[in-house]
Amino acid sequence: AVVSTQSTGDAFERILYIWAYRNPGSGYVQGINDLVTPFYVVFLSQYVDGDVEKADISQLADEILANTEADTYWCLCKLLESLHDNYTFAQPGIQMKVHDLRRLVNRIDKTLDDHLERNLVEYLQFSFRWMNNLLMREMPLSATIRLWDTYFAEPGGFSHFHLYVCAKFLTKWSKLIKSLPDFQAIMLFVQSLPTSSWGDDEVSELVSEAFQLKCLFPKAVTTVAGTT
Repeated sequence: AVVSTQSTGDAFERILYIWAYRNPGSGYVQGINDLVTPFYVVFLSQYVDGDVEKADISQLADEILANTEADTYWCLCKLLESLHDNYTFAQPGIQMKVHDLRRLVNRIDKTLDDHLERNLVEYLQFSFRWMNNLLMREMPLSATIRLWDTYFAEPGGFSHFHLYVCAKFLTKWSKLIKSLPDFQAIMLFVQSLPTSSWGDDEVSELVSEAFQLKCLFPKAVTTVAGTT
């Protein structure tokens, strides 16, 4: 796989080191490395035939790899500018988004929220990763790239629209989660959702439902500075 090669690992290390050096207020926070991958794969795809994730990039010219690394770095910088509060000390942006997620789910599916509460399941225990990694670890890379394509097209896609996507992502499994009897069963399920075969169709449906939710609750997202 492209992301597991030595050259890719070295490129990611340089990207993250320079970003952390230029952003001492944040530094490197675990999870930022995941955010590099979609950009790197997309930029490589123009030079590779077939599945980029499985491609052998050892034959690509050094100039191509260097340009891909540079483009990935600047895109990562632009992305993290909109998520600055997620990656400062104590990660207040993520803490706030997790709070907003619970509040929104309570409004759209109170029985699910009540079931989680009765079983002592805290949203932070499963949705912190959703906010920190922007759902990268919850679905295949190709599906993540499709999701991020929508985020780039939607104003405040990463900083605001992502909350609505997470709310629909959780409530999608509402019936099944409510059938689970205890804390352990619920946590095992929500930490390993059955999305390994997801593609464009599933993501398109998810973002469509999230957009409808945003229209219904346009002020559901709280920022560290206040409510927007």
